[in-house]
Order: sequence, then structure tokens, then C-alpha cells
Amino acid sequence: MAPSGGGLAVYAGGVTADPADDGGGADVDVLIVGAGLSGIGMACRLRRELPSTTFAIVEARSAIGGTWDLFRYPGIRSDSDMYTLGYDFRPWRGARSIADGPSILAYIQDTAAEYSVTDHVRFDTRAVAASWSSAQARWTVTTESTATGPATITARFLYMSTGYYRYDEGYCPDFPGRERFTGTVVHPQHWPEDLDYSDRDVVVIGSGATAVTLVPALAERAAHVTMLQRTPTYIAALPSRDRVAGVLRRRLSERRAYAAIRRKNITSSALSYQLSRRAPALMKSLLRRGVRAQLPEGYDVDTHFAPPYNPWDQRLCLAPDGDFFQAIAQGRAEVVTDRIETFTETGIKLTSGRELRADIIVTATGLNLLVLGGIRLLVDGAPVAASTTVGYKGAMFSGVPNLAVALGYTNASWTLKCDLVAEYVCRLLTYMTDHGYRQVTPLRPPADLPTRPFIDFGAGYIQRSVADLPLQVDQDPWRLHQNYLRDRTLFLTAPLQDRGVQFN
Repeated sequence: MAPSGGGLAVYAGGVTADPADDGGGADVDVLIVGAGLSGIGMACRLRRELPSTTFAIVEARSAIGGTWDLFRYPGIRSDSDMYTLGYDFRPWRGARSIADGPSILAYIQDTAAEYSVTDHVRFDTRAVAASWSSAQARWTVTTESTATGPATITARFLYMSTGYYRYDEGYCPDFPGRERFTGTVVHPQHWPEDLDYSDRDVVVIGSGATAVTLVPALAERAAHVTMLQRTPTYIAALPSRDRVAGVLRRRLSERRAYAAIRRKNITSSALSYQLSRRAPALMKSLLRRGVRAQLPEGYDVDTHFAPPYNPWDQRLCLAPDGDFFQAIAQGRAEVVTDRIETFTETGIKLTSGRELRADIIVTATGLNLLVLGGIRLLVDGAPVAASTTVGYKGAMFSGVPNLAVALGYTNASWTLKCDLVAEYVCRLLTYMTDHGYRQVTPLRPPADLPTRPFIDFGAGYIQRSVADLPLQVDQDPWRLHQNYLRDRTLFLTAPLQDRGVQFN
């Protein structure tokens, strides 16, 4: 049973409205921007731990779910296990550990309903600017609604759960000759509902998680699918069902089983990542051996599945039950490693001289980053660019008061980090209330500490936008860890008062 609110909410010495009412444009304690996996998780966390805190959620789209409502391409699924991608406070009950998109969307929607947060969401409402006033100790957020037009909401604390990429467009290079192609070109981020690929030749450009997901799904109905990649990606076949999870579910209560499975998967994922970083040659060998076992004897693994970088320099892709490799082994799909010279009327000509015939070309070429959902920030009238700030615990930005951002891990499930940030913010709000503080502001690190990019990751979507991201340094609390076990201490037990933050 979800906790319910009631009565008056006291926050930092002030009194706000009944928490059952999100304010209708008036003042709230916490404004959450984004109703995806992390935004709904934060709202539920407030209902569980601070039930008298008022909050509202603004969502630019017309539905809950974020990524899992936006992406509709064939085969859409998680790229990590649901026991860690799911919330720590609500067990994943699905049969599959690697779950399909509709199941994940239903999980988010059911969680929102269980904790009675759906009515707090203002749909079709985009936050476009946020201005902090130290005198008033609150944010004034300007929104634009397709139904009611511009409006403002004031909030004591701003929680950004917008993810890190643009929802309105994906990344697509300017391919030469694209206008010559007479077939259909589609980006996975905007998959047409009526696209019929049955008995068609399909070329998927890209080698990341989206391409690895699309190829086996398209191959079920298409005449033939070709994945055209410039550079190979590390791909590992894993069972879609967790056998150990099945045993634990039969022998333990639901909550105890879920907690045990999460611990197992967190530990195994962390060990795999550490092995990749400390013994990359060994991990390369293990991954290559796994690929060879999935493909016919004599397949050219070194050309198509041997990236020129170390494992986890970029994200490692999963093939549940080896579906990607099965499509290749059965002749329904192939991988081509080459470069595009030009699109032609009937497909793609490669620099090697080979031509790939295509009725449909899918540009699974990545995402465009959008820091803080594109919101314009001002602090006491002065504009703030995220790229001029330094991250604090990877969750707040120097010089920006009462604002936290939910950004997940690049080497593990997104929600693991977002759960920690949500718990940390609840801790922070409680601490501020108990001590009569109205403002918490992360500080810049000492000037003698050299800065470096906020996210040290080789993926193209990060590298294309690294200049727009905040900075970090190599000392806590200004360092961004990609380590859940270390972050648990940093967020959940470390003192809230430290050298990197100031309370007023």
C-alpha cells in the first residue's frame, strides 16, 4: 500500500498547501521536470519518505514513461537487467530479466498509480526557463503548455529528470547522396507506426544498442537485414531469464528475493566492469570467445566483432538469448564493416565498391544530447551555463542552489544511480527542514585542482556534446563516480555538510 499525504507540509520553516494538491501553478516544495523512469521514481520516493512534501511534475509529452513511451521501434527492450533497472522499492515481477519496452512502460505506469503520483503530472507542459531568487529562496519556473499556454510554477527545490538526450530529434550524419535514395529512410527515435518492412531489404546503419536490438527484430519479417557499421562493438549474449532469480523467487518472499537478486546483479556487473578496466586483454578474449561460440565456424569475427578500443570504453551491448547472433547464423541478417561513399537510388555504395541494396534504410546513428532538457537557468538574475559549472557528487552543480539532476550510469543500469540521487535529495530536504535551512549551494573546488570532462566515456553522443557538459575534478565530492557501491556511501551515509557545499 502506498503511503498517503495529508495535513500541512512544513519545509525549511515554511508552511505549504495540502500535498494532495500540487498547487495548480502556485508554490510547491519540489518541482520534478520529466515523468520518465527517474522522475516517477523521485515522486514515489517523496510519497514514501516525505509524505507531507508537496510536489508537481511537468512533462513535455502527453504520457508517463519518457524513453519507454517515446521509442516504438521493433524489438525495443532494456539493455540491462530489470532487477537493477527497476526501482529498489518496487520489485520487478516480470518473467524476463531483459524485458521488452511495453513491459517496462507498464512497470513505470503501475508504479506511478500505486504511489498515487499520476495526478501530480502536468502533461504537455514543457519547462523552458528556471530562475532562482536567493531573497525568496525559491525557483520560478516558466512553462509552456500546448493546452493553456505559458505559466509559472514556484518551487523550493528543482529536480531535473529530463535524461540527457533530445526527445524531438535523433542524431543523423549528413550522408552524401541521401536525396537520391528512392526508398524509405527512418530514424529509430521516430519510428512510423505504419512502416511495413515485411519481405523488404533493410539496411541498419550503426552498431550500438539500438542497432543490435533492431537487427534480430526486423529479421523476423524482412527479406534480409544488413547491419552496416563503421566500427565494431562489443556484444555479449546473455539469457533473457535469470535462472538464479527463479530459484530465489520460489524460496524467498518477494521483497527478500528481489533484494538478493539486485545484490547479485550489482556485484556481478561491477566485477565485470572492473575486470574490463584492469585486465582488458582478458576481457577481450572472453568476449571474442563468446561471439565465436554463437556464430558458424569460420565466421570473420576479427573483422566484425573486434573493436579497436577496450571493453567499456564504450557501452557493451547485450544480445538476449543470443538473438542477434542467431539471425546472422540463420542467414536472415549479416554484418558489414565498411564506410559509406554515397547513397544511391537503390541503396548504399561503400568505399570498398560494394553496393548494399535496400528498400528501407534505418539510421541507428545515435542521440543528440540536451543538457537539463534545454532549460535556461538564471541564479539571482545571472544566466548560468552548465558547461561553466563543476559537478557536485555527480548530482548537483556548483553555484546553482536547490537543484539536483538525475543522471544514470554509463556502465550499469540507469536507475541504480537515479535511485541514489532521489534518496539523497530526500535526505537533504529532511536535513534542511530540521536545521532551518532554506538554501543549499554546491561550491566550486579549489582553483589548484585541474578540471576534466564531466563524463569520461568514448561514445559518440557524449563526445559530440562534451563541451556543453559540466566539469569534474579527481577529488570528492566533485568527482563523478561510475561505481554504485562507492556512490552508496557518498549519497546515503556521508555527512551532508562537507567542503563542497554551503547551507544558508
